[in-house]
Amino acid sequence: MDNDKFVELCKEKVVEYLDNGALSIPSYISTDYVYVVWLNRTLQNNKALLSTTISDGMYFEITYNGDDNEMYFDAYKHTYNEAIKLDIDML
Repeated sequence: MDNDKFVELCKEKVVEYLDNGALSIPSYISTDYVYVVWLNRTLQNNKALLSTTISDGMYFEITYNGDDNEMYFDAYKHTYNEAIKLDIDML
């Protein structure tokens, strides 16, 4: 599967997930509100990290396994962030 087709399919899967009640509030979005954070293709496999313009802390990881023609969909919620200062000597 080429990258453009993969990204289009990923965005559609995120929209389906959200429009089918995954959020605590009703949400009906289009693929225009889904964006790719990171994308990789290795041999016949693809992986993308995606998010939306909804400020709910959700992000999505979708992997395409070209050997088995399967997609794996994971949804995550960002729960914690901390800045950690490092000593220059540690680098």
